[in-house]
Amino acid sequence: MSIAEEASDRESLIEQHSIDYIPQAERHGKVWHQGPFWFTGNFVLPTLVTGFVGPAMGLNVGFSILAIVLGAGFGTFFMAFHANQGPRMGLPQMIQSRAQFGSRGAIVPFAATVFVYVGFLVFDTILATQGLQLVLPGGKLLWYPILIAVSIVIAVVGHDLLHFVQRWLTYILVVVFVIVTVVAIVHFSTTAVPHGAAAATAGWNPTAFLVQISLAAGYNISYAVYVSDYTRYLPANASAPKLITSVYVGAAFSAIWLMSLGSLLASFIPNADPITAIRQIGDLLFPGFGVFAVLVSVLALISIMGVNAYGAMLTGTSAVDGFKAVRPTVRLRVVGLVIVGVVCLILALVIPDDYLASFNNFVLLMLYFLVPWTAVNLVDFYFVRRGKYAISEILKPNGLYGRWAWRGMVAYVVGFVAMIPFFSTSFYVGPVAEALGGADFSFVVGLVVSGGLYLLFSRNIDLSAELEARRLGAIELEGTAVETEPADR
Repeated sequence: MSIAEEASDRESLIEQHSIDYIPQAERHGKVWHQGPFWFTGNFVLPTLVTGFVGPAMGLNVGFSILAIVLGAGFGTFFMAFHANQGPRMGLPQMIQSRAQFGSRGAIVPFAATVFVYVGFLVFDTILATQGLQLVLPGGKLLWYPILIAVSIVIAVVGHDLLHFVQRWLTYILVVVFVIVTVVAIVHFSTTAVPHGAAAATAGWNPTAFLVQISLAAGYNISYAVYVSDYTRYLPANASAPKLITSVYVGAAFSAIWLMSLGSLLASFIPNADPITAIRQIGDLLFPGFGVFAVLVSVLALISIMGVNAYGAMLTGTSAVDGFKAVRPTVRLRVVGLVIVGVVCLILALVIPDDYLASFNNFVLLMLYFLVPWTAVNLVDFYFVRRGKYAISEILKPNGLYGRWAWRGMVAYVVGFVAMIPFFSTSFYVGPVAEALGGADFSFVVGLVVSGGLYLLFSRNIDLSAELEARRLGAIELEGTAVETEPADR
């Protein structure tokens, strides 16, 4: 094989695109693949940890699970509707925000999104290391760099490898955790409540119920920043209802399952942490199965670390491109991923050992930052421009959509400010939340205020000005002015 042929083979394995448009000729994949992708993406140990909160605050298992179903069911709704943007626009998720915020104004949601990606990478690294230490020697200084490096390699290969790994891990996770879940239910239904377990004093707690709803909703809303990254390669005429349903079922089912299992474990195991809890329950089946279940969970964590690194690179590149035009090359992707990895390594090494308290605050903070963005972005796509964008202009930092788009920026800021009185974290409780005993439903306020304001501000947008830009852009990107419509079946 010649050197040129070897180079071509390497290129065929490594994704060549990043923040640029995916041409129709390169579109591939099946809509149903989105279901297992997002099932595995959500079936990770931080999801389990989210279910610990209700019992820790005095809520019994039944009410905790009800709160999880309501919260995750609501939050996934927004995530799933973002999925439809990928095939229509052929762009990663966050660069689409330029149409609402401008190429430079989008730095606000970009910064919030990078915070989400880096935060999840840090917590995933910590949990994966704890899982590996059950069977392998070595501390943080060994495993943190190794795990982050592996995630970067996965992200360098890119989209298709991530889809492949996530899809096949689904089958393993389902088999292993069906067993773990059944063993847990049988065991806790036939044994006395251990001394010090949350179930001994748990009951109805309205504050805990609302907090658990907020955390479950916020956790799945956070995946909204990922979705188009992994649907943008689908054909432009992919069925919108089937795509939205596939993403919703995969992400909601895994979140509800694992968060509910977390609530069960936290209710009956004193001072539960995810690693020891899974190991303890798994070993009830036979010694060693618990460790095996933990290691399977570590594989899922490593995979989602690749997803997070990939998304952080795309969003960071989009932010830089708004101020200084960049060529989206493979080399640039690698440099971006290495920067992300170094930042995550530093943060993982300095984060306090009590990561559970830090994680709860992290989930709430990302909820606060992302809710105004998702409201603005979805209102623009579904109600203002109805999926019709001049894609080539979005890709230009000084294009038709401008550098600073006041409508999106004002709607975002006002929505965020309106949420502040409803915030409830360990370091700040807003006056409204305090009056409600610490209950937090700020996300409802943010969605209504930001979405409503943006819709109001957009009444006088001259959409006809974008018609010619769309036609010329289609010729520039595809060599044809033909626009495709989503299938309705």
